[in-house]
Amino acid sequence: MAEKIIILDFGSQVTQLIARRVREIKVYCEIHPYNKIPVLDDSVKGIILSGSPCSVRDANSPSIDLTLLGDRPILGICYGAQLIAHLGGGSVQASAHREYGRAHMDSKKSSALLNGLSAKSQVWMSHGDTIMDLPKEYEVIGSTETVRVAVFSHISKPIFGIQFHPEVTHSTEGSELIKNFVVGISGCSQTWTSDSFAETTIAALKQKLGNDKVVLGLSGGVDSSVAAVLLHRAIGKNLYCIFVDNGLLRKNEFEQVLESYHTLGLNVKGVNAKKLFYDALAGLSDPEEKRKAIGKTFIDVFDQESHLIEGVSWLGQGTIYPDVIESVSINGPSATIKSHHNVGGLPDFMKLKVVEPLNTLFKDEVRLVGKTLGVPQEILGRHPFPGPGLAIRILGDITPEKVDILQKVDAIFINGLKQDGLYDQVWQAGAILLPVQSVGVMGDERTYEQVVALRAVTSLDGMTADWCHLPYEFLGRISNEIINQVKGVNRVVYDISSKPPATIEWDYFF
Repeated sequence: MAEKIIILDFGSQVTQLIARRVREIKVYCEIHPYNKIPVLDDSVKGIILSGSPCSVRDANSPSIDLTLLGDRPILGICYGAQLIAHLGGGSVQASAHREYGRAHMDSKKSSALLNGLSAKSQVWMSHGDTIMDLPKEYEVIGSTETVRVAVFSHISKPIFGIQFHPEVTHSTEGSELIKNFVVGISGCSQTWTSDSFAETTIAALKQKLGNDKVVLGLSGGVDSSVAAVLLHRAIGKNLYCIFVDNGLLRKNEFEQVLESYHTLGLNVKGVNAKKLFYDALAGLSDPEEKRKAIGKTFIDVFDQESHLIEGVSWLGQGTIYPDVIESVSINGPSATIKSHHNVGGLPDFMKLKVVEPLNTLFKDEVRLVGKTLGVPQEILGRHPFPGPGLAIRILGDITPEKVDILQKVDAIFINGLKQDGLYDQVWQAGAILLPVQSVGVMGDERTYEQVVALRAVTSLDGMTADWCHLPYEFLGRISNEIINQVKGVNRVVYDISSKPPATIEWDYFF
């Protein structure tokens, strides 16, 4: 039975970062809502309580019965630490002023949790409440200049609390502290790797699927591609892949992606459904209406193609862990961030069981598994690309003519990034066709043509992102190429908004 750490989520927006830090030290972990504690068998070696936007002083704040967690090691982070103190009879009060930003933590007593951390270790504070007094069976083991109870522990049990956030990079030795808890205190052996994941997942898929047939919709992206290769290794030709050209792909992408998949030995059928999608989108400008039209048309096409395959009983999906987490409401402080089309999105009439081989992995972990499986770098290194394709980047109604313009603009931008060695420095890039026209002068003529915006961001996981500081010379050259080569465009702008407050894509409802 594989060992793991369980993270109980109390609504923090950075809970996923805790999981990422644990997995970076080659230990498997899972996130569960605080009010939906999973079965705690012998595989669960330790439990982490996350932060929260709530206050333990509020009557309806989220809480748990700590006795349900047994005698396993427990680490409370921020709200989790305050909850441990509060439930034990300690005192948690509102801070005189909100404590946010860098601080420096000193150890007050030798502890396995703080082993190896330097004096004045930089930590990141973000809290409105402060632990004033600990329960009698607890003691302070670390303090900062303004927070006396920055780190505490039970005098006889492996229960710890920290007021700061070790999961963020601003806590410079946060990963070491997490490793101390996960490895040193909880006793995890650091054996969870991409190789071990691939091996155990393929074996599990063989047992689960047997001789059953699986149909999977490919997108050309990392997630569906790696999911397909895992399934192919498990069941071979019993995997049937369908790649739909919705008319909203990048320039020449349909042909290029199909060739890549055939090189991998996958059983793939390409379906040209451009006209169906364009007809369904005709006259629609509202983002939500466009989204529904694209989703319904894809399901219709996919369902029709699936029925041509005899005896299919499973639908394969490239769902990854953030999709699963964000689609679960804890009925508490953290509402569902967004619903995902590939999480429980199967229409009733399709009557297929769902298999999701990647639904425990983060995006960077998917890439590592793909590398282990020999998936080509041109697929693994591909920027995230939205399921609705260029529809998300054409504001207003969609026509074949607009798609053609944006495909040409996008190709110049993306190819330019690759040629200048900038592509791998960018998390995601693309062009947006704006529903405005501007006056320009080309030769001796005045023009009244389209405006396009270029967008490029850096990020670790897409949860937050910063606009990419591309060289001015590069942007100038790309702008000139677009205006000179793409008829219908006379102005190029560059988006310098970060997330938050802006989203990465402009058409938010997608």
